[in-house]
Amino acid sequence: MEHGRLDKVSRAAALAAILSLLTVAAGAVCEEPDPVAVAGFDAYVRGVEARLDAAHARPETYLEPVDWQRVRAGQLVIQRLAPKDAAEVPGALIHDWRGTAFAPGATAAEFERVLRDFAAYPKEFAPQVVSAQAAAQDADHALAVLRVRQQHVITVVLDTDYDVRYARLDQKHGAIASRSTRVEEMGANGRALSAAAEHGFLWRINTYWSYEERDGGVYMQIESLSLTRSIPTGLGWAVGPFVENVPRESIEFTLRAVCAALKN
Repeated sequence: MEHGRLDKVSRAAALAAILSLLTVAAGAVCEEPDPVAVAGFDAYVRGVEARLDAAHARPETYLEPVDWQRVRAGQLVIQRLAPKDAAEVPGALIHDWRGTAFAPGATAAEFERVLRDFAAYPKEFAPQVVSAQAAAQDADHALAVLRVRQQHVITVVLDTDYDVRYARLDQKHGAIASRSTRVEEMGANGRALSAAAEHGFLWRINTYWSYEERDGGVYMQIESLSLTRSIPTGLGWAVGPFVENVPRESIEFTLRAVCAALKN
């Protein structure tokens, strides 16, 4: 048991050291993402949104097919979607993940109410969401401001703005598209870092919810697209798995948090 704990400490220390190298490398070359990378991300987003628009046109295609029996049994189904050749753009990486869950006893209206209640985010999505508010909101649109914290050996705090759009096919089918309009990394003093000092842990993030009420509950799917800096040459063997785990773990956390909120 003691040996196992030491191994975990050693691995954590090694990863922390590697991430320190990543931070130094990032600070030396980051600032804003390459315009070509942004264009590549925007093109990828257009493809995803076209696919979702087509799926949302009919109830029978509203959600992407998964093993519904597993989902109804309470398991999360998490899928990585971005193929390797589409995930790499100059100086950056595109991450595309989808997660599916089922909330028994919930309704579509209750699901949307949870996602609309930004003031409750720091409670429902703690510790990832530090603060949240809606700068503006009506039936089909919201402007949201969030401070989020990601902790994976190192802790990163980001201030983010989102343009949120709500759509409904009918009373049992709906979709929410949340597109980032500002992502700023915060320093230890609580102030935004300059563009030259940012590390590029996250440059863009779009989130797409699709939900359907049936089988005595709500099926929900979340697809998360993000743009981050690339991994410096020579550190991929160690940092690559870490970077890939962040979006996956974030989706798992979010799905579990929403399901828990729907039980309250």
